[in-house]
Amino acid sequence: MTGTALRAAVLWGTELAVVRGLVTRSSLGRRVAHRFVAGERLEDGISAAHALGRRGIAAMLDHLGENVTSEAQASAAADGYVLALKLIHETEGLHCNIAIKLTQLGLDQSMDLCLENTERVLAAAEPAGILVMVDMESSEYVDPTLEVLRRLRARHQGIGVAIQSALRRTADDVFALPDGAPIRLVKGAYLESPSVAYPSRADVDRAFARLFATLTSRGHPVHVATHDPRLLAGAVRFTERRGLPIERIELQMLLGIREDLQRDYAGRGYPVRAYVPYGAEWYPYLTRRLAERPANVWFFVSNLVRRRG
Repeated sequence: MTGTALRAAVLWGTELAVVRGLVTRSSLGRRVAHRFVAGERLEDGISAAHALGRRGIAAMLDHLGENVTSEAQASAAADGYVLALKLIHETEGLHCNIAIKLTQLGLDQSMDLCLENTERVLAAAEPAGILVMVDMESSEYVDPTLEVLRRLRARHQGIGVAIQSALRRTADDVFALPDGAPIRLVKGAYLESPSVAYPSRADVDRAFARLFATLTSRGHPVHVATHDPRLLAGAVRFTERRGLPIERIELQMLLGIREDLQRDYAGRGYPVRAYVPYGAEWYPYLTRRLAERPANVWFFVSNLVRRRG
């Protein structure tokens, strides 16, 4: 390892240890976590969605947790999603969708179990007209995730999926997506091999812009899920210059991240939605994001500082 690389590794390790320390300490840790996670209970997520709605921002609830280890846990996770959908439906004036993770619904156990649980969630969402968006997990799950989408989209229109511009394969995957499926376009938060993912931020950003143009031209509603001001502005310009209804896109950001951009776009009448994580797994959620990529440390810290400013 070169001297420069060694210094970078030491600095990265020190920064990660400091931020992890903030998150770990019980009282302070919970205050830090609350900046980015609504709380541990479903009701906390609903409350955060209400607060966003008062600012003209829609919500997408994400019940934290993934990679369950038993069929009973997968079934319980499906029960939790069904309960969330019921509460959303019964809460007047709440503009809220949900995001699901297939490994939370049994994908590691079997495809059939995952399909059964996911279909149960969709059956609960359809009468209320609530969109269910499937999160994309790490690269080894891309093929089974897209297979679940294809199978269920044939019977349920209220399902979409996230795709990651960081993955090299995504440029080909978009041509096999079900017609008209809503797509959540993200950069990708997982640390992947350079053989699988673009190693440079510039390449990821260029792929993001190209994928947005391709998805839009193919008729997909696109959720532009990024905090990058250039990519957000570019998506808006692209849509307006082609005379497309602005409702064809939705600008999405994480709870507590770039609230200035959320307020600005919502105030100008653009569709804006915040991704609202909640659940007891808040600590693994934050520390995993911090550990996976050095950039994530700067990402969370800068937004803590921005709030204080």
